[in-house]
Amino acid sequence: MHWCSHLPSSLYAVAFAVLATQTIGSLAQAQCRQALALGLDVSGSVDAREYRLQLDGVAAALNAPTVQAALLDTPGSHVSLLIYEWSGPADQALILPWTPIMSVTDLEDITEILQQTARRATSPGTALGDAMILGARHLSMQPECWTHTLDISGDGKSNLGARPRDVKPVLLDDDITINALVIGADAPQSGDNRQADIAGLSAYFHAEVVLGPDSFVETALGFDEYAQAMQRKLERELQTLMMSEHDLDAGTQKRDLR
Repeated sequence: MHWCSHLPSSLYAVAFAVLATQTIGSLAQAQCRQALALGLDVSGSVDAREYRLQLDGVAAALNAPTVQAALLDTPGSHVSLLIYEWSGPADQALILPWTPIMSVTDLEDITEILQQTARRATSPGTALGDAMILGARHLSMQPECWTHTLDISGDGKSNLGARPRDVKPVLLDDDITINALVIGADAPQSGDNRQADIAGLSAYFHAEVVLGPDSFVETALGFDEYAQAMQRKLERELQTLMMSEHDLDAGTQKRDLR
């Protein structure tokens, strides 16, 4: 604090207190309207190419004009984003810690992190229930946010760890929404049955994974369509491009009641 280094000692404490009060006030004004955690499937069924399509797809969706508008066109409140990847029961990793999105620069920084993230060695299992538990745990670290959304991407049913059907009831009291992005198989050389296959997988995620009155399942017919599906999902999760003053007031009241 060079500006106060030459103040008399009697005034230094006053100057410091004023600065601290201003800082606390500015933090209080930066309200979090939504905590959004993205859980990405990196189990054995996801090869190196599909892994790259998934991370690049998240980056492309975040930078789509409609998503950028939904994220940034509400002054005074923001979305806080976390991204993690999951496979087996004990094989999960954090890609992006909780990050407030308040500017285009924030999105550029997140994009750079996603582009620089390299595929790590992972176990072959699909521990979907454990991924749900981890996502809920991450969301619990953002109590100041008005709403809490967990978005699970997956290309198959759970085959290890806690069963999603057992985890889902446990999370009912956590006041979170769980949505899913179901990824079908890539286009085959012949005999395309992807629509039928993804319908069955979507029904599974509807029954055992998604949670909350406004929850939904988005689908991508293969990882080549992941970016477009992620964009559609984010547009829907963010709900509107511009929150009305009524929505902001309702969110503030909900936060104050906690």
